[in-house]
Amino acid sequence: MHIRSVFLGLLVATSSLISPAQAVEQTVVVLKAAHLFDALSGTLMEPGMVVVAGEKIQALGRELTIPAGAQVIDLGDATLMPGFIDAHVHMAGEMSNNWYGDWFNGMMRFPAEQALYGAHYASVTLLSGVTTVRDLGSADFISLGMRNAIRAGMIPGPRMLVANYPIGATGGHGDSNPIPPERTVATGVIQGVCNGADSCRAAVRSQIKYGADVIKLMPSGGVLSLTDPVDTPELTQEEINAIVSEAHAWNRKAAAHCHGDKAAKMAIAAGVDSIEHGSFLQDDTLLEMKKKHIYLVPTLSAGDTVGLMADKLPPAIGVKATAASQQMQKMFQRAIKLGVPVAMGTDAGVGHHGTNAYEFVLMTRNGYTPAQALISGTANGADLLGIAAQTGTLQVGKYADIVAVPGNVLSDISATQRPVLVMKEGHIYLGGK
Repeated sequence: MHIRSVFLGLLVATSSLISPAQAVEQTVVVLKAAHLFDALSGTLMEPGMVVVAGEKIQALGRELTIPAGAQVIDLGDATLMPGFIDAHVHMAGEMSNNWYGDWFNGMMRFPAEQALYGAHYASVTLLSGVTTVRDLGSADFISLGMRNAIRAGMIPGPRMLVANYPIGATGGHGDSNPIPPERTVATGVIQGVCNGADSCRAAVRSQIKYGADVIKLMPSGGVLSLTDPVDTPELTQEEINAIVSEAHAWNRKAAAHCHGDKAAKMAIAAGVDSIEHGSFLQDDTLLEMKKKHIYLVPTLSAGDTVGLMADKLPPAIGVKATAASQQMQKMFQRAIKLGVPVAMGTDAGVGHHGTNAYEFVLMTRNGYTPAQALISGTANGADLLGIAAQTGTLQVGKYADIVAVPGNVLSDISATQRPVLVMKEGHIYLGGK
């Protein structure tokens, strides 16, 4: 079926979500499968049953009494598990192998038009089994609008926590490319561009003013920007301290984009909650993250993507893409041997939306067991995002965010790429017939 037809069908099927509580309260659904993954212990319950009443999990176990009138969905040889949590996405856009075309299209589209692209990306992400995402940067507050529309039940998509604009220095990875100033709109604190501690605090406050759930900061250079070295610090310690302390003062977590080791050390000293990417992190930095329980969000998928397409990128970017992709997987291998806490994140938008579960495959290729990979994308993700009381594990009283994949997922982690059922807050978006 054409993807547009799937998306339109989702819109029709979810029109009742305008009043979700009313639509779900009368429904009890029992899910049965040969296996159920426990994201707390990393083990399987066999067989597994989950009773869903409204938005929440009412009961689970091997053998349960089926409530009268319940809809029973027997998935057979499949694994039930918590909905996946992707802790690093950019839902409002998607890169192709034509960097120049992407730049031109991005400049030419109106925000309302780009938001419709984002709505499509949200739907395919949900259908892939991802029920929660942390969106770490978009322009024109597009991801914020998507978050609100999903919450209101107007469009289908994963639960979204958004950062709005990332916070970074003039000329840094969070700033615009070096277009002649008379041909573009100047960036400032509302767009997250700051210089000096006070300016950086103002940039944080601007994102929070417009609804940010989390603050993203750019202490290090990046791959897909034209003029900044990938591993060089771009904010001073005082600026990083100001951003992180201001975020925490407003009860927001701080996620630090860091490829470079020196920038990561500065961010860790400031008290960030996660290090994103981490391509060039050294062992002493990783050990400090373990000591302080700072999560690594490795985004192996993004490293894989840019490494494969390095020769198609502008030369200055291609060199950085090759360097980062070559180091990212090696860094991850050392991180897991040292016991650094990891939350799954893909940087989707660099790669294609809807392919998020490929991150689990890459994790297992680089030293994680299937159970460890799944925990990173469920229980650990919920802990990092501060929503562990609501989701991330299959437990009574939590949201019924559930995905099922064929077979025994601990025997075949690639099954995560082929969901047969996706449920978010008690609503079935895929499978169930």
